[in-house]
Amino acid sequence: MCGDQIFFNQKLRKIMKELTKAEEQVMHILWDIKTGFVKDILAKMDYPKPAYTTVSTIVRILEDKGFVDHKAYGKAHEYYPVVDKLTYTRELMKGIMLNYFGNSLQQMVSFFSNEKGLTASELEELKRIIEDEMENKK
Repeated sequence: MCGDQIFFNQKLRKIMKELTKAEEQVMHILWDIKTGFVKDILAKMDYPKPAYTTVSTIVRILEDKGFVDHKAYGKAHEYYPVVDKLTYTRELMKGIMLNYFGNSLQQMVSFFSNEKGLTASELEELKRIIEDEMENKK
């Protein structure tokens, strides 16, 4: 991994820890719509909808954090995600595994298996996925 990629991953992990639920909600909407103005984001939000100015502030915070950028059309700004959903999910899960499960995938899977009370068929499906991955690694 080159130095730029390491720096990007470290910066991304720092960003991930700072996202609020409201910021994540806006990111999910932007990932869904790909690009949009504040009014477009607001239109996709559940009731009770926050104020327009609240959404605008959240988007600008996300832009400051490096998650979002914009194209300017006069005074109007069209926003789009800079960090894709897969990258965000990957880094978020790495952080959860590191911070809550001692960086052990086995402990994390065991936790979710026990907490959720997986059925025999769900466990069989997990087993099949693992076996497929093992075959792909050979």
